Amino acid sequence: MKYTPQEVMQYIEEEDVKFIRLAFCDCLGRPKNISIMPQELERAFKYGIALDASAIAGFGDEIHSDLFLHPDPTTITVLPWRPEHGRVVRMFCTITQPDGTLFALDTRSILKQAIADASKAGFTFSFGSELEFYLFRLDEEGEPTKIPYDHATYMDVAPEDRCENVRRDICLTLEQMGIQPESSHHEEGPGQNEIDFRYSDALTAADNAITFCTVVKTIAARNGLAADFSPKPLPDCPGSGFHINMSVQGSGENLMQHMMAGILNRIPEITLFLNPTEQSYRRLGSHKAPKYISWSSDNRSMLIRIPAASGEYRRVELRSPDCTANPYLAFALLIWAGLEGIQEQMSPPEASNVNLFTAAKHEVSHLQTLPLSRTTASRNSAASEFLARHLPASLLNYFCKE
Repeated sequence: MKYTPQEVMQYIEEEDVKFIRLAFCDCLGRPKNISIMPQELERAFKYGIALDASAIAGFGDEIHSDLFLHPDPTTITVLPWRPEHGRVVRMFCTITQPDGTLFALDTRSILKQAIADASKAGFTFSFGSELEFYLFRLDEEGEPTKIPYDHATYMDVAPEDRCENVRRDICLTLEQMGIQPESSHHEEGPGQNEIDFRYSDALTAADNAITFCTVVKTIAARNGLAADFSPKPLPDCPGSGFHINMSVQGSGENLMQHMMAGILNRIPEITLFLNPTEQSYRRLGSHKAPKYISWSSDNRSMLIRIPAASGEYRRVELRSPDCTANPYLAFALLIWAGLEGIQEQMSPPEASNVNLFTAAKHEVSHLQTLPLSRTTASRNSAASEFLARHLPASLLNYFCKE
């Protein structure tokens, strides 16, 4: 439902809402919020609510520190884990300068620009997310350990799978918030889980990814556990990925192939934003995480695979990103790269039809690898005219710090 500010204020009054959380993300995609009381909501819609940018990593310094949050009424949702009486709701926000201009480092607005660029060219991109995470036990003081909640394996069932009740609570909570999980199951690692979403427009998909991580951590804590989204929390076990399914709608032939070619062409430059941490590069190249810039149909050793599907479900799956990526930036860069591939009628390289995890050296010698360290990824991004064309220099510099 797309609510107006007036409808939101009426809802707040009629439904016993006592706190409104104004949500946004820092440059790295870490959720932030400020809570206001209902009587402040009209001011928030009209003027915005101030925040200190100097206290948010990457946003600026003390010289120009005032920014304003403007709630997006279309994103209102109740937080089901808060009291039913005296409810708490949340809205995502647009961030502006004091003069009303968009804040350049508001990554949600950056994604909106990518969507607008695609729309102007006659194309719409859709995304579906597959997010993996571990559930770990807490110690006696309530701090996270690295002891997995269970020792089940891929798609096991109870009693081996002790995580199923937590996944159920997560899925039911998401459903209450208007987010439709498509499937959930135990993953290969001990205590590792995956929940997938039905595809949606890019902005909704990114909002949902941010919401998902908050819900998972909240429900895990309510069950006396810690949710861990880091890429490689256990050195000898599978890493956790953020597999991104992507499709494009518009006029023209072979759009999916051109889109994929554009992404493959720019992947060395944008990997820093898909895998932003040092730990990210300990995941790549092992336990089904890709290493080579390659593609194929229904082959999980590839960077990009085209899953077996037809009609509206036909898509490409990018398997390199992990959950430390900011989904707003990840989706924006994939849109721009895919759009470039479409507009320039790029063709992908020949498909690779071997298992790249077991292939002999001569079978992979012709393939380029992804950046295999954050230093390499950072240098690629710093030298990229593509990124310089699309991202604010201050944001690019922030990510490229070595």
